[in-house]
Amino acid sequence: MSSSITDVGGIEVGHFTDPRRPTGCTVILARGSAIAGVDVRGAAPGTRETDLLHPSNVVERVHGVLLSGGSAWGLDAAGGVMRWLDEQGVGMTVGPARVPIVPAAVLFDLPLGDARIRPDAAAGYAACQAAARTAPAEGNVGAGAGAAVGKVFGFHRAMKGGIGSASLTIGGVTVGAIVACNALGDVIDPDSGAVIAGARTEDGERLLDTRRALLAGKTPQPMLAGANTTIGVIATDAVLTKVQAGRLATMGHDGLARAINPVHTLSDGDVLFALGTGESGKTLGMMTLGTMAAEVCALAVVRAIRAAHSVSVGALHLPAAADLA
Repeated sequence: MSSSITDVGGIEVGHFTDPRRPTGCTVILARGSAIAGVDVRGAAPGTRETDLLHPSNVVERVHGVLLSGGSAWGLDAAGGVMRWLDEQGVGMTVGPARVPIVPAAVLFDLPLGDARIRPDAAAGYAACQAAARTAPAEGNVGAGAGAAVGKVFGFHRAMKGGIGSASLTIGGVTVGAIVACNALGDVIDPDSGAVIAGARTEDGERLLDTRRALLAGKTPQPMLAGANTTIGVIATDAVLTKVQAGRLATMGHDGLARAINPVHTLSDGDVLFALGTGESGKTLGMMTLGTMAAEVCALAVVRAIRAAHSVSVGALHLPAAADLA
């Protein structure tokens, strides 16, 4: 197994992490353009240009995808990505103009520090400047900088989330994913079934296991819609149609469901994009590609959590998985 989404030909990743508080954004660039699809599963999404990716709509290719903290404010960072791509001569030719196509999704990280600080166009531009083909940093960086998980029984019992990436190669075709995990629910290692981060017991010393607690009748705390969210990008060098890219995003959500419980809730805005660069010149068929997509999404979530480190902002302390291991 390779290490990250940048193992996919034609894909670059860059982070911007704001030094003033835990927030930031992450850009996934396909300067040569990529066929794109999306699947929005969370009930409280914050997105840009997702309607464009519906199979019945005209534009098929995008030049980048932005993942950002800052809730709806973070969508502003996509403008900086567009500006940077335009300066590089990248975009869709529309008559005398060139328009970079940059879909985006955001997560809610405003409780950590001064909520007036959030990613903007300058942050998106800076993420592009940092973009590279090397494996991106994981954990408390970019869109994962202010992420937290396990908030069903109150934010004070949550743990640190983050961003992670993974990839698989079969028969000369690679599928990779990068996921910023800010889930309401717990994160589970799919291989063992063990909860590795999430809601803690009242004393904060141990993991509670949200699924078992809810099924035993424990009452969740009232939650704000959209105050969570897991967002990510699946990319492959396989040859895809726009319809197939949308189906790849759908199957990728199976990986989120394996690694997060509960997932796709009324308080999450979960979104997965899928990109096909076609650089391998091959396809393995959708059965294998979809299975790979689900696998790398699950792996990326687990890596995000295992790479995260604890953070303290004022009286709030979010331990990392390593602290409770």
